[in-house]
Amino acid sequence: MQTDIQKIVDTHCHVISEDHARFPIADSIGGKQSDWSKERPVNEVGMKKAMLTAGVAKSVLVQASTCYGHDSSYVAHSVKAGPECFIGVCSVDFLDPKAIEHLEHWLELGISGVRVFIAGHTASDDSKHLDDPKAFPLWDWISEKQIPICVQLRSNGLPSVANLLTHFPKAIVLLDHFARPELSDGYPYSQAQSLFDLARFSGLHFKYTTHNVRDSQLGNSTQTEFIKKAVQVFGSSRIAWGSNFPACNRTLAEQLQEGLSATAQLSLSDREWIFSKTAHQLYPNLNAIAGL
Repeated sequence: MQTDIQKIVDTHCHVISEDHARFPIADSIGGKQSDWSKERPVNEVGMKKAMLTAGVAKSVLVQASTCYGHDSSYVAHSVKAGPECFIGVCSVDFLDPKAIEHLEHWLELGISGVRVFIAGHTASDDSKHLDDPKAFPLWDWISEKQIPICVQLRSNGLPSVANLLTHFPKAIVLLDHFARPELSDGYPYSQAQSLFDLARFSGLHFKYTTHNVRDSQLGNSTQTEFIKKAVQVFGSSRIAWGSNFPACNRTLAEQLQEGLSATAQLSLSDREWIFSKTAHQLYPNLNAIAGL
């Protein structure tokens, strides 16, 4: 599909090193390495090639939490090796008393954002809550520094997102995969109302990933209806596309085309925000990258 969108940014992709001696697969969140990272790993060189083929100008490398846990060494290495196309997001244990110290370490190595992983396909920890008061010093520190926080959880964790943003209204939060809402009932998506209720928090942003593109075809839902509803409720300036490559199967080029096709009925302005401008707004470091 041809597109007039300039400088496409992928806000959610992962890199896995083949050098297990230098970057060991260890301490995966949940204690189990994700299947995708074993079956179809892509290193930083492979990611650059995939981006060139797909027409993706810049990528945000998000820590592969179910492969490396909170050791973001490979993300930091990849950003240093590819400053012309990459920025990085590290991971921290937000309940660790030394979380700020750990985050400072990664920021000094050129990282641009932080990720909190609570629930996904491979692992989940219902005992951890974003709004745990033990994490408030970290959230206060991050909010003051305006560091974007990527949050991966499922819909049952949305109340904690609301509480976090109530306590820290200046926080910049990106909800990975829209928290995988239930969409099969179709428009107006009453089963996803808890997600739409969060529109009142202006600091909350959303990653529209390949998971959402595919989930929005299930049951009575259509891709057109879901993304139109999301733009209507949240505005395109709070939505950013991410492939989730290679965790989601198919090539990066194919996943981008899936996203472009799903949003084809939106205005060019909305698509420019979703595929480029929102990411540049959230991550100022992207503005220093020339891209393709």
